[in-house]
Amino acid sequence: MKSALNEYLSSLKGKRTAVIGLGVSNMPLVERLLDAGVPVLACDKRRREEFGGAIERLESRGLETALGPDYLDHLDGAQVIFRTPGLRPDVPQLAKAVAEGARLTSEMEAFLSLCPCRIIAVTGSDGKTTTTTIIAGMLQAAGYRTFVGGNIGHPLLCQVDEIRPDDMVVLELSSFQLLTMRQSASIAVVTNLAPNHLDVHRDMEEYVSAKRNIFAYQDACDQLVLNGDNEITAGFAQQARGKVTMFSRKRALERGVYLKDGMVMYCGRPIVHAEDIALPGEHNLENYMAAIAVVEDLVPDEVIRSFARTFGGVPHRIELVRELDGARWYNDSIASSPSRTIAGLRSFAQKVILIAGGYDKHIPYDVLGPEIVEHVRALLLTGDTAEKIKAAVLAASGDRAGELEIVDCADLAQAVERARALARPGDVVILSPASASFDRFKNFEERGNVFKELVNALQS
Repeated sequence: MKSALNEYLSSLKGKRTAVIGLGVSNMPLVERLLDAGVPVLACDKRRREEFGGAIERLESRGLETALGPDYLDHLDGAQVIFRTPGLRPDVPQLAKAVAEGARLTSEMEAFLSLCPCRIIAVTGSDGKTTTTTIIAGMLQAAGYRTFVGGNIGHPLLCQVDEIRPDDMVVLELSSFQLLTMRQSASIAVVTNLAPNHLDVHRDMEEYVSAKRNIFAYQDACDQLVLNGDNEITAGFAQQARGKVTMFSRKRALERGVYLKDGMVMYCGRPIVHAEDIALPGEHNLENYMAAIAVVEDLVPDEVIRSFARTFGGVPHRIELVRELDGARWYNDSIASSPSRTIAGLRSFAQKVILIAGGYDKHIPYDVLGPEIVEHVRALLLTGDTAEKIKAAVLAASGDRAGELEIVDCADLAQAVERARALARPGDVVILSPASASFDRFKNFEERGNVFKELVNALQS
């Protein structure tokens, strides 16, 4: 009896299949397609020499390649195209191929169609990775065999035959992945929504529409978990086809997860005290509320409480790097938007030394200005968005303009050096850029790792 994956791959035999983007998720896909005898064209904007011999190895197995700046100009005759998430589906070359009969899909879309077990999918502007990790961790602690994928974990399509019907899959999904999605998870979570990725999406309307796909194809038996304190996500409840569970930090809910007298409650029942949650910050409290809304019928309360007391968080998310001469240094490189940085700033009772700035995603920074004035005593700026952040701060400071020191830095290394000179015992220094990393780094992980190396190299 053929497995689900082998049947899927067999359906592609004889069809010219293009895989766009040879990244973490698509490289294993190319290998499996070649194993199955599928004719594969691999398209990537990187040049041959950047792959360190991997391309030649795959070409020896029959792979056809289109590399370099014109990598999308060779799709003529493609019948199936696997899109990399960061590539818009309406770029002229893709649109032309689809118009000529090609079927556009992705590794994640194929996985959703083949996965035999219950899928929990998480999206939002902020908190996706932490919420996904919390949900998966609680399920694992309760004894479920759990697979984690999407933006984190491992590519799951090539593992689909290992997954059993009684297992659990937890996915973190970005707006780029959801943009063309036509299938929804049985449990969908939207943590919050605010302007983000407007350098790729046409406008906020398209961004929100992409996020909506996480639940748009659910049925009456499915569940949608929504942030009741966020105007956009709360509005999704009216469009849901399945059961809706809200979570709210600000008000009690008749059915849902909420905060009452410092206790996280579920439908009137106490679950865990907010002070027992190891992760700092109101945003992490909301992440736990979202996770509890998902697992409450699956995980015993005591397991939830034990996990909350011991889980130390995900790297690059208000990650304590070290304490140096009485000052604590935190890596919050994941904060690629103003809303994420605001959440980080509000996690501390004192004013902090903030390192911010990076790649410009063409999102507004006006909401960040007042928060920096309120929560920051020294602001060190670097990267493409430095001037936009400074302008927002100056516009918000008014008669408090002299209270905040603003320093322009050539790069992250200089910002760390300047922060070292400014830090006093008891201070908090935090990298929370409010911007993407792509002006100078491959991704936010690389930016965070460089920051940690710089901080750990500082001499006492």
